[in-house]
Amino acid sequence: MKLLSIAIPCYNSQDYMEHCIESLLVGGEEVEILVVDDGSKDRTAQIADSYAEKYPTIVKAIHQENGGHGEAVNAGIRNATGLYFKVVDSDDWVDAEAYSKILSVLKELSGGSQVLDMLISNFVYEKEGVKHKRVMKYTGTLPQNRMFGWNEARHFYKGQYILMHSVIYRTQLLRECGLELPRHTFYVDNLFVYVPMPYVKNMYYLNVDFYRYFIGREDQSVNEKVMIQRIDQQIRVNKLMVEAVDLWKLPNRKLRKYMFNYLEIITVVSTIMLIRSGTSENLQKKRDLWKYLKEYDLRLFWHLRKGIMGQAMNLPGKSGRKISVAAYKISQKVVGFN
Repeated sequence: MKLLSIAIPCYNSQDYMEHCIESLLVGGEEVEILVVDDGSKDRTAQIADSYAEKYPTIVKAIHQENGGHGEAVNAGIRNATGLYFKVVDSDDWVDAEAYSKILSVLKELSGGSQVLDMLISNFVYEKEGVKHKRVMKYTGTLPQNRMFGWNEARHFYKGQYILMHSVIYRTQLLRECGLELPRHTFYVDNLFVYVPMPYVKNMYYLNVDFYRYFIGREDQSVNEKVMIQRIDQQIRVNKLMVEAVDLWKLPNRKLRKYMFNYLEIITVVSTIMLIRSGTSENLQKKRDLWKYLKEYDLRLFWHLRKGIMGQAMNLPGKSGRKISVAAYKISQKVVGFN
């Protein structure tokens, strides 16, 4: 069995996927790299096959009809043989030194008496044209260099969230929680992190800048204009998150608070995008989203409304919409757009 399976969802990724794969090959034989060609129309499939042929014990090429990012991640989970599982997008890459430390920790913990469910590390916003790169860290919030549970986690500040870039899950946990991401839907990385969270008992935080999250392509899913064009998919993910976990039944108070905050920021992102589009159709969709929340779970609706962010999202008229865009700065930190 491999120590770590890494899925790389690829769709028309010929221009940058090699950089991603090369950065992951440094892990050697302890790693399994699953290159998932999601019905690409360029040279992605040939590149995947060439790496699988050159590194038959490390790289596996998976070819499927186009199902979107979520279905590519699903394929990765289905085919993974590693004890742990990581997703690395094809335009991103990892830092070699941090990678080595992570593999050492996973190897050490895999033989211990306690089962590690989730390893967390930092990620770097590799924003094009920006000299000083912003790093998402969890120092001061999570204990370092040891196993811990939710009770030992401290307060997460606004904008500080455990995202797909920062997480490595135990593979079997992903299967046990029944994670199945929707097809042909963007922004499913939020579901990937959110749905398994209640199943996580033991965590480990390693303070290394491991994942390099590239921001800059005009067609990137977190580009603001693209997000507005795909707002229906963002809303779909938002609703699936609401329906996936009954937050009121979570026994651990700190986990429950964290997941409420995460759901709140995703709802803010949905609402902000609808407001910033400026169309009457999308302003109606904003009203419909909050109506859905009210009808689905009245208690949750009021919980989201009474927060500072929720209040800002629902102030009436043009002046209210101007105030609500102040929350834009916080939502920027989460999805990394602009």
